[in-house]
Amino acid sequence: MESFIRNFVIIAHIDHGKSTLADRLLEITNTISTSKLVPQFLDKMNLERERGITIKMHPCRMLYHYDATLYGHESGFTQLDHKSNVNSSSSNYILNLIDTPGHVDFQYEVSRALAAVEGAILLVDATQGIQAQTLGNLYLAKLHNLKIIPVLNKIDLNSPDLDKVKQEVCDITEVNAEDVLMISAKTGRGVRELLDKIISEIPPAKKDDQNILRALIFDSRYDPYKGVLVYIRVFEGTISKNEEIYLMRSKTKTKIIDVGIFTPELVKKDKLSSGEIGWVATGLKEPSFIKVGDTLTLWSEIEKGTKIEPFPGYQEPQPMVFAGFYPENNDDFENFAKALSKLKLNDASLFYEPETNEALGRGFRLGFLGILHYEIISLRLQQEFNLNIITTTPTVPYKINLKNQTSIIINNPADFPSSGLIETIEEPYIEMEILSPNKYLNAIIKLMANYRGIQTDLKTLSGELLITKYEMPLSEILLDLYDRLKSVSSGFASMNYKIIGYRQTDVKKMDVFIHREKIESLSFITPNVNLYSKARDFAQKLKNIIPRQNFPVAIQIGTEGEILARETIPSLKKDVTGYLYGGDRTRKAKLWAKQKRGKKRLSEFSRVHLSPDVYRNIFLNKNKP
Repeated sequence: MESFIRNFVIIAHIDHGKSTLADRLLEITNTISTSKLVPQFLDKMNLERERGITIKMHPCRMLYHYDATLYGHESGFTQLDHKSNVNSSSSNYILNLIDTPGHVDFQYEVSRALAAVEGAILLVDATQGIQAQTLGNLYLAKLHNLKIIPVLNKIDLNSPDLDKVKQEVCDITEVNAEDVLMISAKTGRGVRELLDKIISEIPPAKKDDQNILRALIFDSRYDPYKGVLVYIRVFEGTISKNEEIYLMRSKTKTKIIDVGIFTPELVKKDKLSSGEIGWVATGLKEPSFIKVGDTLTLWSEIEKGTKIEPFPGYQEPQPMVFAGFYPENNDDFENFAKALSKLKLNDASLFYEPETNEALGRGFRLGFLGILHYEIISLRLQQEFNLNIITTTPTVPYKINLKNQTSIIINNPADFPSSGLIETIEEPYIEMEILSPNKYLNAIIKLMANYRGIQTDLKTLSGELLITKYEMPLSEILLDLYDRLKSVSSGFASMNYKIIGYRQTDVKKMDVFIHREKIESLSFITPNVNLYSKARDFAQKLKNIIPRQNFPVAIQIGTEGEILARETIPSLKKDVTGYLYGGDRTRKAKLWAKQKRGKKRLSEFSRVHLSPDVYRNIFLNKNKP
């Protein structure tokens, strides 16, 4: 059976047509009837449809009848049935597709999908050409030694640069021009030929000899009735309903409730065999028992002492953007904790740990792979779990080298040690690749200078397309860099980045004082070159947000005992002389003096309470998705 199975992914830059191509594949293979097929059919999350992007990988099994006598000649593959990957001139094939996200923040989803397949369709938009994430996904696919099929999409739009884009694809994939397929996922043109090429060029699933179950868990989600559902690729052996299985990494034994395949709906089967991709209902109610990248085998083999080599698993993702998340209502904390455990099951790159805020109460500090990942998690908590959440400003982790020769990683500015204990501070750096037409180079160079970017390389990819490499602090992309880059390049530039480690930096922790009281939850980190401007801007923002009191409130922002910016919120005014009429002005003066003494006394003994609404408004401008 394995020789009739093809496992593959679609990889591309965001908005290059992955989901539309998946729709056409489902339609041509009759997996979904035309009457039920809606755009972005595999994208089940509301957020994916709202934003028009893929956030989660989506597996689906298709059945395709390949007939070389019908399609070989018109596809240009007249000898497909003679190739080693094709079993006969007319055969039925199982095609396991995994549609993957395109944004760099969800690259961990892509890497997990690549480990479960043998081939990849590299999709390029003919109107946009090679983009940054096109290269990033291509490099990942090559690391997994996958067979790559280059495909040029949207040829129905008659791009004037079609030949140039085709040559760019040839250059990066190192193939001849005739090996680049030209398709229109929207109209279906060339998609049947793509199916034929998938069968002929992607290697079949390898046949195992030992018949001892080894399956890779590449994703999971929670089902309220069946417990945790794990998505698996069976590499060896078979797995059946009611068998006892063993998770090698978490050392957990459980009895299978059901097994099945994705069509893309969950369809039950009696068993899954070597080469197949499917799902297993574990019955486990505790999400922490499941780890993506774990190896699944039979408990009977463990009992017999059979030596089973587990898969190496996935490299643990390192969150590089952190923010505090707090439920608006503290009574929702337990529901919030349960929601995070289920969300973690479905998003292995999410990190969280409990923390407490003096004003917002109990919450969690969450770690993300990027700013879009942060926004998507915020919205998923709201839409999928009906939770109203207050979030703090996103930050990056800093490595603090102390004078006692020890180092600590801090991802919350409030946890920074005093400056007298710090020897040096390091922050995470990234290597960024920017792809753009050469006419925008000068504008990009000027822009990157404002974001502490250091140019390290510049080369021509093909024709007028340039790759410019920069090394810069990760914290800079938390601002508006992406929007500014699109603006200065008229939308033509794209970027991709990877973490390259920590480097020494010159930053300071900024302390915020409200009416002489230090508010640690509002502290932030900023480079020395921006100290005064950041302090002034934030002080002015706080002045406009914090409600007025019955006494003047001083807002001070500074570092290491030095105040860099100050604003004063004037007190509420009450006309204490309004009931007077006529008479000597001294009567009014006495009342004014009495009011002034009262406000002074009130100011000395009172403190300003910042409500959750105030925090929400403080962080709203930068954090609202």
